[in-house]
Parts: sequence; C-alpha cells; structure tokens
Amino acid sequence: MNKETPIDDAQIIELIRKGHIEAYGDLVRQYHKRVIGYCFSMLSNHTDAEEAAQDIFVKVYQSLAKFKGDSSFSTWLYRITANHCLDILRKRNRRKNVSLESLVEQEGSQIQKLFATPALADTQLENHQLAGKILSTLSEEHRNILTLREAEGLEYQEIAEVLGCSLDAVKGRLARARKQLRENLRHIQKTWDVHNIEGKKEKGS
Repeated sequence: MNKETPIDDAQIIELIRKGHIEAYGDLVRQYHKRVIGYCFSMLSNHTDAEEAAQDIFVKVYQSLAKFKGDSSFSTWLYRITANHCLDILRKRNRRKNVSLESLVEQEGSQIQKLFATPALADTQLENHQLAGKILSTLSEEHRNILTLREAEGLEYQEIAEVLGCSLDAVKGRLARARKQLRENLRHIQKTWDVHNIEGKKEKGS
C-alpha cells in the first residue's frame, strides 16, 4: 500500500488501543481502495471482493492487539488480506479454476480487444478489466504473488514478509507464475484465433 501516507499508522493504532475506536475509520479510508483492488484481482468478482474487504477490516480490527510492529502495518494488512482471499479461493476451487476455453466463450469480444493491440497483452493486464478473469485461470499461489508484485507493486522484500518466505523463494515463485501466465495468454490467443476462424466459416457457409 502507499509507502508515503498522510497519516502515521502507528499513531492511529495507538489511539485505537487507547479506546478511540473512531480512529479506525482513518485506517479503513486509507487502505480501503487497495484492499478492494487486491480482493478483486484474487476473486474476480466485485461483489465477492467487497464482501471480502468488509470481513478483512473486521478481522484486522479484532486482531490489532496482535500487531507488534515488527513489520509495517501495510505489510501486516496484506498478509491478512492474502490469507483471507486464499481461504475463499480454496473453498471455491473445490470446483475447478476457470478453464481457458470457457473464458474465451464468455469474454470473446473483450479478448479480441486485448489481442488487437500491437503491445504484448501481459504488459497491459493491470489496466485491463479482463485481468482478474485471466488471473483466475492460474493457481491460487501464482495469482497471489502476481497480484502482490504486478498489481500492488510491492518490492521483493515486502512480498517475502507478506508470504513469510525468502527472497529467493519470491523470485522463484514469480518466475514460475509469469511463465504460467504467458503460457495461458498464448493458449487464450490461440483458442480465440481458432474460435474466430470457425465463426467466419459458419458465416460464409
């Protein structure tokens, strides 16, 4: 979340601990947009993202006494957010992840726009509405680390603190996640091309 903040998180947390409960609203306002964005990248659904964000802020408030300040508040908040979203995904993904083929069928026109641009599609994901659905074709681990790095812009050390792993592990996971994303994008493009060709044949017959 923002590294330069207009309000000192530590001071706000201290006020809350002293009984100034209304001060928690400052933390919520400061981080709400980021948490919603993170949840949407992970869950690919606005309603689910909003409900998850509400639950996360309740959980954060209830857990403030456990925050020791060993890391920044934003890192601690990311950790809670990541774990909450991963729990939702694990319950949801007792069913299969979104298939690449069904994504093409459901979002054909949007995919056409995505691949109609000369720039590489995977460099535009953070600004594209289709990003969440494309990310939903990945595993929970790959989706999580790509969201932290590409969508939220965390440094490797921050990601390591959020995930509780080493820098080398972060680099390895990111490399694997990016490779899988590129492969999925190529497969989506190939599937769309075939789908488009078949559609033209049907119109010509």
